[in-house]
Amino acid sequence: MTPTQLKNYLNQLISQNIKISTMIWGAPGIGKSSIVAQLAQEHEIDFVDVRLSQLAPTDLRGLPVAIDGISKWYPPEFLPRKGKGILFMDELNMAPPALQGVAQQLILDRRVGSYIVPEDWYVWAAGNRKEDRAAVFDMPTPLANRFLHLQVEADFDSFKAHALEKQVHEQIIAFLSFRSTLLHKLDPQQPAWCSPRSWVMASDLHYAGLDIASAVGEGAAAEFAAYITLYKTLPNLEPILQGNGNAIAFPEEPSVRYATTTGLTVRATDANQAYNAFNWLSEKATAEWVQLFAVDMFRQMRSRGQMGALAKLVKQDSQLQKFLKDFQELVGF
Repeated sequence: MTPTQLKNYLNQLISQNIKISTMIWGAPGIGKSSIVAQLAQEHEIDFVDVRLSQLAPTDLRGLPVAIDGISKWYPPEFLPRKGKGILFMDELNMAPPALQGVAQQLILDRRVGSYIVPEDWYVWAAGNRKEDRAAVFDMPTPLANRFLHLQVEADFDSFKAHALEKQVHEQIIAFLSFRSTLLHKLDPQQPAWCSPRSWVMASDLHYAGLDIASAVGEGAAAEFAAYITLYKTLPNLEPILQGNGNAIAFPEEPSVRYATTTGLTVRATDANQAYNAFNWLSEKATAEWVQLFAVDMFRQMRSRGQMGALAKLVKQDSQLQKFLKDFQELVGF
């Protein structure tokens, strides 16, 4: 499933109060743990992230203390004791078998030693796969059989939605729209390689005027640098956003077209500018480019609380209404 589908699935587990232990499988850097953290924040519940690969068995079980001649286990402070939330055991299969055995008690029995997982807490975990060249151990069969297993893959549409929301640099989004195969490309020979996580890091570097090779690797950074030169041929977007773009033509080069549609999406600050860009594209570009812009722009306007104002403008335009009739379900208008 895609990261968006994963988030929707996990959201339903919370909404329906289904507390079956859940294991999320996927390559490094595609956002498994960040999706879980986002859901906890959106549902306003607690989130405890336990990195099992960094613990010893006693760190999870606790320490034995003699009380009245009886040894009792004192659990660690990071395990939840009240409220509602998600107990998330990340890097589960990177933990050695002895620690996985202790974790298995938490997952199967919702307790370990004298500690009991509170009733209103979800127990979820995540791990990488052997094919991702991660240093992982096999998961014991009894443990695997008690989990729901969700497989997630990198997906550009999911990444773009997240990138627009988090204000990832416009040029990073445009480049990956054109070269989406570089969104996630593991290079075992290099310490820096492409993943959704590393592209967000690259965005921070690019905002600061720094080379992005340290985040995504030399090859991807070289391609990105070459792509940036195309911005010199980008049409002036400001007149388009102000409704004065009649004399401006839609570019011919596909890579510049991606840059143009992405630039209009990112730079439109209100419903009027979004409408002007929408109107210009509908007149100058073919349907697939208008569609690409519309999906992203409508998402942006919803997140900014400006969808109502944009809808009012579009509904007064018969030409745009005709276009939307064919793509209404896709753009969610």
